[in-house]
Amino acid sequence: MSGSIWNFGDILDELGRYMSADQPALIQGNRTISWPEMTRRSNNLARALRARGAGTGDKVSFYMRNCPEYMEAAAACFKARLTHVNINYRYLDDELVYIFDNSDSIAAVYDPAFRESVERVRDRLPGVKIWIELGDAPDRPDFALSYEVLTQEGDGTPLGLDRAGDDMMFLYTGGTTGMPKGVMWTHEIWRQSSLDSMRKIYGGAPSNMEEHLAFVKEVGQFGRQLPACPLMHGTGLFTALGAMLNGGAIVTLENTETFDPAALWETVERDGVTAMAIVGDAFAKPMLSILDETPGRFNLGSVQTITSSGVMWSHEVKQGLLKHMPQVALMDSFGASEAVGFGMSVTTAEGGTQTARFTIGDSCKVFSEDGREIQPGSEEPGFIARGGAVPLGYYKDAEKTAKTFRTINGVRYAIPGDWCTVAADGTLTLLGRGSICINSGGEKIYPEEVEEALKAHDEVIDALVIGLPDDKWGQAVTAVVQPQPDASVSEVFMGENQLF
Repeated sequence: MSGSIWNFGDILDELGRYMSADQPALIQGNRTISWPEMTRRSNNLARALRARGAGTGDKVSFYMRNCPEYMEAAAACFKARLTHVNINYRYLDDELVYIFDNSDSIAAVYDPAFRESVERVRDRLPGVKIWIELGDAPDRPDFALSYEVLTQEGDGTPLGLDRAGDDMMFLYTGGTTGMPKGVMWTHEIWRQSSLDSMRKIYGGAPSNMEEHLAFVKEVGQFGRQLPACPLMHGTGLFTALGAMLNGGAIVTLENTETFDPAALWETVERDGVTAMAIVGDAFAKPMLSILDETPGRFNLGSVQTITSSGVMWSHEVKQGLLKHMPQVALMDSFGASEAVGFGMSVTTAEGGTQTARFTIGDSCKVFSEDGREIQPGSEEPGFIARGGAVPLGYYKDAEKTAKTFRTINGVRYAIPGDWCTVAADGTLTLLGRGSICINSGGEKIYPEEVEEALKAHDEVIDALVIGLPDDKWGQAVTAVVQPQPDASVSEVFMGENQLF
């Protein structure tokens, strides 16, 4: 046992001793992996990685879509004291090479669907010594080990390692400028951050392993979390990780290449999903459309919460979802790869808040660019900052770490660059990321505000707003709009700025 009670591997070892065979851990379609089975398989995989040279702190890249193996392999890494590295499966060869190389990955777990990409780049990655392909395909390349064989190799018992709270998990974020950066989360810091959120929502949180196991027995083991968004992004990974550490089940959709809202609701009904993670209106709008088109088609009584983070989730869409699921709490989380818990907005059938408005987190403040604290009610825009449980910084990038993780008045904060205003009652109104703020004629224009207005239009499905070079104004506000299929489209002019 480690000196920290919040090492993920230690928590999973404790859960492995408690959870019974009738408790599912991973569900995808007709495939269910029970908690004892996942415990045995992840222990075997963890031991196999260390037997093949992976040592404490070494990095393992995850190059796969949503599947049971993603979180199972993550559990194996936590138990083996290895560091998870997320790979965006949409990256092209040079970007893949950059992530593998920048993270110093010595091992990679990949989906057979990405085999051709792996074969193209692996000669450029001499540091990756262990390649593991999911499944056990007969045509598996000679350089790759079989994931399934490794999970069956051994007796499935715990590794018995002395772990620590400063074991790490990386979350690579593309950000808005430059190459992706690896945010370094320790197990202890991430867990403390999630407990902060739990205290905000429920008024309390476990303070030791005994209390945590009591929570698991009373509540956690009954949760079934469906990350509709990719696990290789923070929203999907963090919500799934929370469910796993609480003894719940993680449900993944069978169609992982495109988002099928009808299949999502069918899965919710079949598997009794209690919680979902989405990314704003991009998911919520098609989810609502299916429900509106076929009211009463799905039994959605199991759903208790839907959590969104990362982009706008409009008030109108939330209200539409609540008409079909009045029992659900819609939780809009304001966070970033560099910190969670900036703010929270909860909407229920009894009421909620306006789009992009959040209740500020207890460890958060708003600062000006020169480090002056913005006074609530002043209407002056500033940067949101999160103190307390924040990551160590960016891996191998001291310069960017110094810019984002700043010490102000003796307190270390994560300041990813999100602009907001803070009302007299402490309510935040999110304006947008500073690095994509549009400067038009000296005026600061936040793309998210324009996108919010466009998406509220009945004939608009989605919109992306950017600033393009303009001889007169410096930058012109320009929108790329996805209209409804039956919408009539024409050029629209707003003053000197043209919207297409």
